[in-house]
Amino acid sequence: MSDRPFWAQEDFTGGPPRRVEGGIRIHAAAGAVARTWWSARFLAVLEQLGVGGRLSRGRSYARSGQIVSLDVDAGAVVALVQGTRPQPYRVRIGLRVWDKTQWRRVEQALAADAWYTAALLSGTVPPEIEELLDGLELSLFPAAGADLSQDCSCPDHTVPCKHLAAVFYVLAERCDTDPFTLLTLRGRDRDALLERLRAERDSGDDPSAPAGPAPLADLLDRFWDGAAGSAPPRPPDTEPGAVLDQVPEPSLRAGGGRLTDALRPVYRALAHPDA
Repeated sequence: MSDRPFWAQEDFTGGPPRRVEGGIRIHAAAGAVARTWWSARFLAVLEQLGVGGRLSRGRSYARSGQIVSLDVDAGAVVALVQGTRPQPYRVRIGLRVWDKTQWRRVEQALAADAWYTAALLSGTVPPEIEELLDGLELSLFPAAGADLSQDCSCPDHTVPCKHLAAVFYVLAERCDTDPFTLLTLRGRDRDALLERLRAERDSGDDPSAPAGPAPLADLLDRFWDGAAGSAPPRPPDTEPGAVLDQVPEPSLRAGGGRLTDALRPVYRALAHPDA
């Protein structure tokens, strides 16, 4: 046994990574990982920043469930990824957090049109949010290399290494199913953001309006009306089988493969019966 710490010892080579029981994996067994425009945009931005060309190194890790744990918080994604060594590697991906002044501008802009909140709650990120943030000189996605930091405890000097790349894939798929993921990284989780939007709308009430709630009988004719100038929320731009990504993988198998993969064509056929 060497007296040197594990990270200073020679790397384990010549074999597959150690299997992880119940590890976090992406659901896409083949083909593109991103299923929504915003996760595809996230991966495209990484490509522009010189990261995307090396992401394929971690695809097999992401598909085989080598990620032991993954936590998303303001400014950072922290994960443990199991490689060939006994000790999992610690991975950290950092994204610059918006400051209080910047978030104040974002909250005012989102609260001015309740359609954005409705869209987020329905599970989608409207493309118009990019234009809105551009007007505030902000970007939901990493805007430059300095906006994104990457670190892994493995001995590989290449950035991203396969452990970082695997976490990027899992993060992109998490963005598919939870549109608040990128907003959390920028500094506001789902509950905090919705609470601030409610407070912002309440503070913007017309002071000349009559005090107290209006009688229900006076509201029935316009009960279903949205805010002036707002558009109705559109359904999430996701594949028909996206719900399969949000349920635990059943223990049942289908022809030797995963049951959820076998069910995806069925969901597509039900969504497009005339296709």
